[in-house]
Order: sequence, then structure tokens, then C-alpha cells
Amino acid sequence: MRTGISVEEALELVLAEAKGELPVEEVPLKEAFGRVLAEDLVSLVNHPDQDDTAVDGYACWQEDTLGASRENPVRLRVIGESPAGRPFAGKVGKGEAVAVYTGAPIPEGADAVIQVEDTQREGDYVLLLAPASPKDIRPRGDDLKRGEVYLRRGDLLTPGRLGLAAAMGYARLKVFRRPRVGILSTGDEVVEPGEPLPFGGVYNSNAYSLLGLVEEAGGEAVLLGKVEDQPEKVLETLEAAGHLDLLLTSGGVSMGDYDVVRKVLEESGEVVFWRVRQQPGKPLLLARLRGVPVLGLPGNPVSSMVSFFLYGRPFLFRLQRRTDPPYRSLTAKALTPFKGASDRKAFRRGVLSFEGELLVRTTGNQSSGVLRSMALGNALVVLPPGRDVGEGEMVEVIPLTFVL
Repeated sequence: MRTGISVEEALELVLAEAKGELPVEEVPLKEAFGRVLAEDLVSLVNHPDQDDTAVDGYACWQEDTLGASRENPVRLRVIGESPAGRPFAGKVGKGEAVAVYTGAPIPEGADAVIQVEDTQREGDYVLLLAPASPKDIRPRGDDLKRGEVYLRRGDLLTPGRLGLAAAMGYARLKVFRRPRVGILSTGDEVVEPGEPLPFGGVYNSNAYSLLGLVEEAGGEAVLLGKVEDQPEKVLETLEAAGHLDLLLTSGGVSMGDYDVVRKVLEESGEVVFWRVRQQPGKPLLLARLRGVPVLGLPGNPVSSMVSFFLYGRPFLFRLQRRTDPPYRSLTAKALTPFKGASDRKAFRRGVLSFEGELLVRTTGNQSSGVLRSMALGNALVVLPPGRDVGEGEMVEVIPLTFVL
């Protein structure tokens, strides 16, 4: 077992546990939002499937309109119209025009379009107050070309990508199964919300914060409830959890007599590392139990959330083979001071904003027990060991994408 390792070493060891590949399942397009593609997608069609118009107006010969102006309009005979879905069947000849509407195919013979704002209709004729132009004609395959790949294996299906898959002709998509993530809370003092709160008790906020984090990262959260600080009950619950791709435990990984999760994993599993040089979240633990990776998160609410964001989220992204990064690092100007830790990398909660430049200010009290800071904040301020940041200095920030 390794102990007292750096944040970078811990992340490398966590990612190494994301082995194998999740099963693939096929789902209807309407159920695919938020899932991760399991194969590259080639377009089944050209889009548009023929030259069409990008504006409402009139299709005609460009040569007929070259001298058109408001002072000297060109007069063309309107021989029909071409709404989207009902293309004009004839051919446009010299001195003729066809009324076209956005998305409609360009009639045979026409090579230019003039937008309706630059025309004036007079019965069966139209006056062109400016020259027609080919710039508003979208060529066949301008958006999508049949046989080309536009979505990749590992792409998260966002609203735009879901619409793109539909435009490419797909009614069903192959996606990775969501990783099943068990969430187990420990501690005799932990009480479920809604129950009477005894003296010295705390409500089980960690389970629901982690549930949101897991779901936001593409996982399927499995709430395993709470167990008392008794090794046999902890092990019994862990072993009865069923198939999991990751197990999260909350609490019980520090050095106290009642921190039984660590003891259980040391005796019945295999501990990879314990304790990371970071604040908050120093007691973080990584283990294996019956082949399942276990992230032993600290019991303090902020420590639990920050640790999952830094390690659990990248694990789930890696397991799903996602093409987007789990988080991004930016640089912002500090509007308030941020105090670091002498021997550890510190992650402070901040409020990130943009006012001509990126700015970040503290959420206030940075204690790892102040869950309110994770509700107010939308970024982590990253401070190397021994570094404080003063007002006006530049600092690294990681946006919390589950807030932004």
C-alpha cells in the first residue's frame, strides 16, 4: 500500500483501475440523450440532398439580374413556387423566376437566389431591386456528406449531437452501458433526511451529493444506504451490493478507532493507496474488493465532493471512453485572497465570473465541513503546496461543470 502520495500520482493510479470495456447496448434515439456513443457514426445521407435555398426569395438566372438596383429594377415573370417539401417540377428559363422558401430545392435552370427583402411583387411578376446571388444557395452535401464520419466513439450525446445523429438518418444508436456506481455511507451519527435528528447526528448529505455527481458524469448511482461503524456490517453490505463498476464509500477512511472502512478493505480487499497530499480530502483511499475498484472518500461533505470530482469523475470518463476531458483548467484573476496549505496542494472553493476577463472570489469559510460552499461555488481554486494567492494575482481554477 502506498501512502502520502501526490495528487498526480493518485489520479494515475485511479485511472489505471478503469480497465476493460463497458457492455454496449442499442437504444432508441429518444432515449440516447446523455449517453456515450460506442461506435463511429457515418452519415447515411447527404444533407441537403440537393442544392437548396438558405433564404426566402426567388430563384432565377443570375445573368438576368446583374444590373438590378432600386433605381433600375429588373422585372421577371414568376412561373411557380417551391416550398420546402414540394419542389418546383419545371425549369427556369431566361426572364423567369420561381418563388422559393428556406430549405426548398433550387429549381432546374436557376443558378442564383435573391432574398425577398430585395424584391417587390407585382401580380405575376417580381421586381428585383438588387442582383441575385449564388451565395444563398446551399450546395448538395454542404452540411453532411453520405459516408463521412461526423460523430465518434466516446462522444457524449449532447442535444446538438443527438440532432446530428437524427439528421444523419439514425433511429437507434449503440451506446455504452452506464457505469453502475454504488454509494455507501458509514457512521453511527449519520441519519437519513426526514428522520428525527438525534443529538450529535448529521443528515446523510454525502449520499445525495455523490448521487448527483455520479449521474452528471454519466454513471448510474446505486444508493446502498448507511451502515453502522461495525466491520462485519460494512463487509456484509459491500458484498451484497451486486455488480458494480465502482464503489464509493463515504467516511470511515481516516485514522480513528471507528474508521472501519479502511480496516475492512485492508483485511478483506487490497488497498492501492491511502492518504493524498491534498486539502481537502487527505484521507482518500483507493482499494479493490472482489475485483471492484473502491474509492474511500472522506466523510466531510466538501472533502467527499472535491475528491470525487478530482478522481471519481475522471475514472467514469475513462471507463466510458469519453472523448471530452473530465474537467478543464483555466487562469483567472483573484478578487479575494486565497490561503494555501504548507505541505499539500489545496483546492479552495470559488465563484468564477467573466467581466471582460475571468475573475474568481472566495465562497467564504473554506472548512471542509461547510457544504454551503459547494452550493455557492462554481470553481475550484488550485494552489500548489506552500502558496498563498493575494488579491489581483493570477491563479489556476477548475470550473465545476456540474454547476456551470
